[in-house]
Amino acid sequence: MNLIDLKIFACVARQPSLGAAAQELHLTPSAVSKALRRLEGDLDTVLFDRSAKRLSLNASGRRMLEFARNMLAMAEQARADVGGEQASFSCRVAGPAILLWRHAGQLAGAMADYPAADLHMSSMYEEDALAALSRGEANTALVTAEVLDGRAAYWSPEWQSLSLGALNLQLLAGLQHPLVLSTPEQAGALQVSSSQVLAHDFVSPTRSLFCGKQRGKRSDGWRDDQLPRKIAYWMDDLQLLLSMLKSGKALAYLPDFALADTELVRLEVVDCGFSCSEEVHLVWNARTAAQWQLELVAALKDQSSKA
Repeated sequence: MNLIDLKIFACVARQPSLGAAAQELHLTPSAVSKALRRLEGDLDTVLFDRSAKRLSLNASGRRMLEFARNMLAMAEQARADVGGEQASFSCRVAGPAILLWRHAGQLAGAMADYPAADLHMSSMYEEDALAALSRGEANTALVTAEVLDGRAAYWSPEWQSLSLGALNLQLLAGLQHPLVLSTPEQAGALQVSSSQVLAHDFVSPTRSLFCGKQRGKRSDGWRDDQLPRKIAYWMDDLQLLLSMLKSGKALAYLPDFALADTELVRLEVVDCGFSCSEEVHLVWNARTAAQWQLELVAALKDQSSKA
């Protein structure tokens, strides 16, 4: 039994077909099939129920998958710990694109002591990120407190979380938006009334940018029950949404860190009676965490305390 065969086995168990696993692993289907047969020979048991179209894990395969994930995690932990600061490894972070955008620089800074390592960020909704963490495909997941409060289906007692602070949503406009062009220049946010704001179009995702659930007008956190608006554009792609916002054709309700973009301006609605915020958490498996990961958590904790 070797680690390469275990890695191939874990990939095949996750993918819908042997061909899909081969494509992910950059191997031929024949090479993948031989690795599976080799592993089954080492274990003297069959791990899959085979049909003409797909492979399905049997009871033995499901038990072996848990062992395989643990062994792969331990091997990765050992390789990183023995290599020290010169170790070559990937810090794999999974989470919604909007949270990866917010924390990419913070994570990169926390990894500075490991010059041979790389930061691999995978965009996916929160529960998918926790599922990736449970399968060992991610070292850490970025999620909001809401999904942790509900203890998503993939939560494990071996996991720990660290608060990275609150994310506050704000009404934003592009520099060419009529409200920005017609409002006298002010320091900080431009003050406007709700009647002014509601006279203009909005752009919004159809799904929550965090959990991916289809919530229609509630997807971005704006309270349409209090201030009903006209959403003229629906865009789930964050970059397309930002492009529409910057063009000046629509307003958007987005996290405040988007204001780092100099093409955006915050609008303060003086008679708005609501606010929306999300607390962001980093989640990791404490049992399989390598030393570099513990140092990453410590560095992020220190950064958050100074913020």
